[in-house]
Amino acid sequence: SVNISILIVAVVIFLLVIHHNFLSLSDFLRRELSDPSPLGLQPIDFIPAAPQRLADERNDKEIPVVIAASDERLGGAIAAMNSIYQNTRANVVFHIVTLNDTVDHLRMWLRSPPLKNMRYRILDFDPRVLEGKVQVDPQKADTFKPLTFARFYLPSFVPHAEKVIYVDDDVIVQDDIVELYNTPLKPGHAAAFSDDCDSTSSKVAVRGAGNQYNYIGFLDYKKETIRKLAMKANTCSFNPGVFVANLTEWKLQNITKQLEKWMALDVVEELYSKTLAGSITTPPLLIVFYKQHSSIDPMWNVRHLGSSAGKRYSPQFVEAAKLLHWNGHFKPWGRTASYAEVWEKWYVPDPAGKFNLIRRHSEAYEAK
Repeated sequence: SVNISILIVAVVIFLLVIHHNFLSLSDFLRRELSDPSPLGLQPIDFIPAAPQRLADERNDKEIPVVIAASDERLGGAIAAMNSIYQNTRANVVFHIVTLNDTVDHLRMWLRSPPLKNMRYRILDFDPRVLEGKVQVDPQKADTFKPLTFARFYLPSFVPHAEKVIYVDDDVIVQDDIVELYNTPLKPGHAAAFSDDCDSTSSKVAVRGAGNQYNYIGFLDYKKETIRKLAMKANTCSFNPGVFVANLTEWKLQNITKQLEKWMALDVVEELYSKTLAGSITTPPLLIVFYKQHSSIDPMWNVRHLGSSAGKRYSPQFVEAAKLLHWNGHFKPWGRTASYAEVWEKWYVPDPAGKFNLIRRHSEAYEAK
């Protein structure tokens, strides 16, 4: 009986050791998947904004939305967030990426009555993470917009989310964003974009900007590095101003590291097409997600409203669109823009009075 007792104790100890090791392994894997800085990126400071709870009638499901908010375009981000918040019953939480000198202005604006119950976090983007990865022309240094690269670092901003929506600041949402969030992503796909060959975008020809519908409009196929990728030049491109990301897959595939690789290579080899001067955000995404992305409903990114001051779509079509995107030079907060009245419906006046002054000069700004 003594031998049996010893055997039982030994078995119990053995099982406990296995259980402990299993828990340690599970904890390790969980940390690896949820590590907000798996690529050596310095932690980005964030400023907690004591969010107020939404009204009881809103659903409990949390929908994370990331949006960049630069000071000179802050009114755009405010209008975009207001349109999303007012058109959903979901528990939307905005992760607002901005620069440190914009925080006070942004906080003041977010206290406006229409926005007071909106949930949000303010995150400070450190432009130093872009050093060595972006070639900045000294003569055009003032036109460099570091926040356009915020979308490359989504896991750092929302480290514990499985999925996230990214939107540019020049959009207005007219339907419940839960539908966009629920976009199905194929296995192995880290993101879903709206293809530039879809039925809505192909109705609009963008003049003077090269071919914005396929890869040759963004990449320099004269460069050997691009040719070695064996990516067909006539492959339909996609618009990265609105997309849904699977962050678990994003981290597993080291998407951020891949994007940074192609940013750094461009600094050395100048791999981007010169026909789209200033478009330095889209090319790395096109390379990394070549034939490896899902599609969102084209009505969730009806774009080119900012390609000219004229109206390219019928009023009925604009009303039916789920998301309107003023990509291009003619922003809805400028003196001349198409369907500015739709945008102004969601605009909340700047309590500091700064943005009203900027609006009168907004045509001088470059489009994303």
